[in-house]
Amino acid sequence: MELRIGRAELAGYLAEVFPQVRDDFVIEELAPMRIRVRMPVAERHLRPGGTVSGPSMFALADVSVYMAVLAMIGREALAVTTSCSIDFMRKPVAGADLVCDCRLLKLGRVLAVGDCLIHSEGMEAPVARASMTYSIPPKGQG
Repeated sequence: MELRIGRAELAGYLAEVFPQVRDDFVIEELAPMRIRVRMPVAERHLRPGGTVSGPSMFALADVSVYMAVLAMIGREALAVTTSCSIDFMRKPVAGADLVCDCRLLKLGRVLAVGDCLIHSEGMEAPVARASMTYSIPPKGQG
């Protein structure tokens, strides 16, 4: 399987279709069926107590799978999350960026399944793990 969209085009497309998150995510690595995405942690990502919020970690996993899918199928803005399971395993390091290593386990005509491990920068053990399923629209619908 080959990439249909490269790193720069993918980042540009995300900024085009989701301008509200344009500065929240950075693609660090992109390969067929894999992506590594960084979320520079800012105050808006924190919950009381100073740790990164669950919704912020969900967003990182969700965007990572979305971009991994788009890198493989091309521009399909209407690909959507249909299922998510996320385990929050340990507290992220205060003030550290989060990095998501995502791999697509299945890429079919109508569904894609991705697995994500989220780490605090500098921490070996993952802080969260997510499994996500995306629905891919029929050709010409996105």
